[in-house]
Amino acid sequence: MTQATPPRGAPTTAAKSASRAVIPLAIAQFIMVLDSSVMSVSISQLVEEFDTTVSMIQLAITLYALVMAALMLTGGKIGDLFGRLRIFRIGLVIYAIGSLMTALAPTVGVLILGWSFIEGAGAALVLPALAALVAGSYQGAARARAYGIIGGVAGAGIAIGPLLGGWLTTEYSWRWVFAGEVVFVVFVLAVSSWITDDHVREKFRLDVVGAILSALGLALVVVGVLQSGTWGWIQPVQSPITPFGFALTPFVIGAGLLVLWAFLAWERRVANRGRVPLLDVANLRIPALRSGLASLLAQNLVLLGIFFAVPLYLQITQGMDAFQTGLRLLPTSIAMLAAAAIGARLGGRFGARALVRVGLLTIAVACLVIIATIEPQLATTPFAIGMALVGLGTGLLASQLGNVVQSSVPADARSEAGGLQYTAQNLGSSLGTALIGSLMVGALAASVLGLIADDPDIESAVSDQVTVQVSSGIEYIPPAQAEQALLDAGIPADQVDDLVANYSAAQLMGIKVGMLACAAAALLALPFTRRLPDRKGTIPAD
Repeated sequence: MTQATPPRGAPTTAAKSASRAVIPLAIAQFIMVLDSSVMSVSISQLVEEFDTTVSMIQLAITLYALVMAALMLTGGKIGDLFGRLRIFRIGLVIYAIGSLMTALAPTVGVLILGWSFIEGAGAALVLPALAALVAGSYQGAARARAYGIIGGVAGAGIAIGPLLGGWLTTEYSWRWVFAGEVVFVVFVLAVSSWITDDHVREKFRLDVVGAILSALGLALVVVGVLQSGTWGWIQPVQSPITPFGFALTPFVIGAGLLVLWAFLAWERRVANRGRVPLLDVANLRIPALRSGLASLLAQNLVLLGIFFAVPLYLQITQGMDAFQTGLRLLPTSIAMLAAAAIGARLGGRFGARALVRVGLLTIAVACLVIIATIEPQLATTPFAIGMALVGLGTGLLASQLGNVVQSSVPADARSEAGGLQYTAQNLGSSLGTALIGSLMVGALAASVLGLIADDPDIESAVSDQVTVQVSSGIEYIPPAQAEQALLDAGIPADQVDDLVANYSAAQLMGIKVGMLACAAAALLALPFTRRLPDRKGTIPAD
């Protein structure tokens, strides 16, 4: 008896399921990146609500990305061991627990535990599995389009987050964002059966030593960069210890790099013994994979640096609330979504290498446009153009890089490639917040001291007093708050106005330095795109 075939053009049940798979995967990706962008516009509210500092919120943002980066490779291997779809679901449950804890956090310590650590750990299970599940659910051009959608949604989460979070923070509370994430997780879990898991579970012993070494090495590097603003890069500022008379920063970063070298050596040893390593170092010899990872790191470093510097400018120096800040970032959201959608279609015509290079150059130009608008009075139209260019550039990158990374490795290495992909992204995110934040604090301190020293209206005794205080640490705070702090410190009222004016000018300079560093990072990433595939899919030889 012959089996009836479906009418031509009528999709089978499996095809329908595959076509729908991108929906829960895209929503999960959106949730994973929403938090940091929400936090970026809620900085002033968080500082006020928890009676803390900008640096403490910067620490929370950095730790969230760091925990994900440090655990991502391990999360990918756990997916191989127990099943990618199963671990995707378990990670979502852990993430929801962290989101609920964050929504109810009574102190900044509980917020850091729930958001930075528990959510970060859940995301480290979800994201590598997500990247591999996209590859397992789609083939060929459909896979490229799916990665374009996922990349666009990721970028949109970073860009839409400020608007959504800004509105909720201003009208209600930032806590509603995290409560809402729990609802989205429940929906994704309910429709997760739409996702195809073509992976056959493997049996092996998890490389625990490799997991510890990779997490420790990444953590030391990021913590060193994060604390550089407090400890100093070379000259000690508030360094807890001063080895050989230097700040602790280069020693911590150096120790991290040494541990990462030991991690790679250990992975080679594990592979040579016939065991399954946490990271197959041989895959790092794939040129397209290396270029894709370097470009992803640069993309997130620049983007998170921008999304740290710009909200500070809008909220601290312009006095905007979270919703107003989100509105100013809306051009980024629109341009990013459009560029990601268009870029996914243009990849076959022009190739990933060309689109990524155009994206990086566009971001660099965007940073320069924004720098020109950072003045005491916001130049609304040029600023909007600059933010739209940021979205255009990052959307082009997001449309290409996920597919490049996954397509460069064999099917059995998809989870590992996903772990590397999100390690690079989150390492870039944590370094972007930490490095750009550190440079901004350093530029703020240097600028305010220089302006005070050159101001003939400020008495030498007052200048000396302020210099001592700045040398012990300085923060980005609203001018009115700075004025009150100076009065509380016993500074004569007739000197306070000049000091506040210099402090406000120094803030603008610090933010400009941060944006200039973002532009430089985008340009420095260009040489690393050389081994990305062109429109014919070919990669140049060394």
